[in-house]
Amino acid sequence: MFHRAISIPPTGACHDQPGWPGALAWQLLAPHADLPTQSPEFQAALADTLLRGRQYRVLACEGAGGPDACIALSKGTGRLAAWRMAGDDEVFEPGDALCRDGAAVERLAQQLARLDEPLEFARLPAGSALIPPLRAAMRGRGLLSIRPATPSPWLALDASWGDPDSHFSARRRSDFRRYRRRAEELGGVSLAMHSPDAAAFDALFDEAIAVELRSWKREAGSAIACNPDKEAFFRQYLRAASAAGQCRIAFMRIDGRPVAMQLAVVSGGHYWLYKIGYDEDFSRCSPGNLLMLHAVGEAVRAGLSAFEFMGEAEGWIAELWTRSQHPCVRLRTYPFSLVGMAALARDSGQWLRARARRSMV
Repeated sequence: MFHRAISIPPTGACHDQPGWPGALAWQLLAPHADLPTQSPEFQAALADTLLRGRQYRVLACEGAGGPDACIALSKGTGRLAAWRMAGDDEVFEPGDALCRDGAAVERLAQQLARLDEPLEFARLPAGSALIPPLRAAMRGRGLLSIRPATPSPWLALDASWGDPDSHFSARRRSDFRRYRRRAEELGGVSLAMHSPDAAAFDALFDEAIAVELRSWKREAGSAIACNPDKEAFFRQYLRAASAAGQCRIAFMRIDGRPVAMQLAVVSGGHYWLYKIGYDEDFSRCSPGNLLMLHAVGEAVRAGLSAFEFMGEAEGWIAELWTRSQHPCVRLRTYPFSLVGMAALARDSGQWLRARARRSMV
């Protein structure tokens, strides 16, 4: 399905097709991506796994030089369900349309504004070029709501981060040394960053998700291996990233046993961290933080300029690593249609009830 090409519409037009016909457009526009979620590998894996059987459509626009904008949308069940950015519900990472230039963004915004059904983008970057033209395109067609959403933490890297310990207080450095000694008391310690090719990927991936399964995430049900569809998604996506030389799998081992892991990709000069995990049997030596020290240093030595923690700005990230965040917004459109106005009434009622509950606390 990934290699099927789309039929490109006349110059300046936008094309709307179901399924995953947008592969060609995504491949041609990949150099303009700012986020790994905009990559053709990410989008193809979504369509083949987590979105299989869901309502799904790709909007692709063409300019004078060929495809110049695309976006993938999915929709849940229910009469008032909104079209969402593909992956919003399933992976909950920041996502955006993929566009060649400002003219392409405007054409895509016009196409989105013509939809009779509401849109909802859960974590759109606050600086997305799509926001101003979509706001303009919705005038006379419907209402647009933009509210703050969960930000994404990140760490700017420079040469000084080649020695990550130097960025911490004396107390923190002492903590890290103590964790290392505890680990060495249990056996030989090794830390490694792997850049597997497609042939080596599966064995390392299996090892990594097994580590995550030995943590609290198993009981919580959030480990990759607890969800066959999510495991299939990450396996397909990261295997394709391995073939492109972008996948990174990091381990801390004690006597050869993996006790902490990271699953990441390198794109646009940034290290994008999708998943972390550690074996709770070794929590006294904080293997996750020791591996993070190693990964940050390796990112600097690889010439990368940023370490993207992805996910949410959890307390341990702000306390230990960074308070810098990429702001995101939740964008909703409510077209002047029966379903659009019904969705507005429903969402307004939910917002008012939530506000009333907060005021009573």
